[in-house]
Amino acid sequence: METNSINPETVQILFDKVEDIRQLLLKEKKDYPLSERWLDIAEACMILNVSKRTLQNYRDKGILAYSQVSGKIYFKAADIDLHLKKHYQVVSVK
Repeated sequence: METNSINPETVQILFDKVEDIRQLLLKEKKDYPLSERWLDIAEACMILNVSKRTLQNYRDKGILAYSQVSGKIYFKAADIDLHLKKHYQVVSVK
């Protein structure tokens, strides 16, 4: 039975590359706030905790604005944030 071993230096190089990618992603996230992002259907559903059908109803009824590019639907994160803020209800404790 043949075993393959990876050189420890190769493993370290791989870990270093992964860390470089992680740092780039963190920097991009910091430089690009959520309010300026465009979200696809899956991301919008996850943030709103609704089904794709409910999100479709929001589009059909004009509740949420959207953009369509080559058949793919996008929502502005800022619009979703505004929608949530408009429906925010403070509960008073008695």
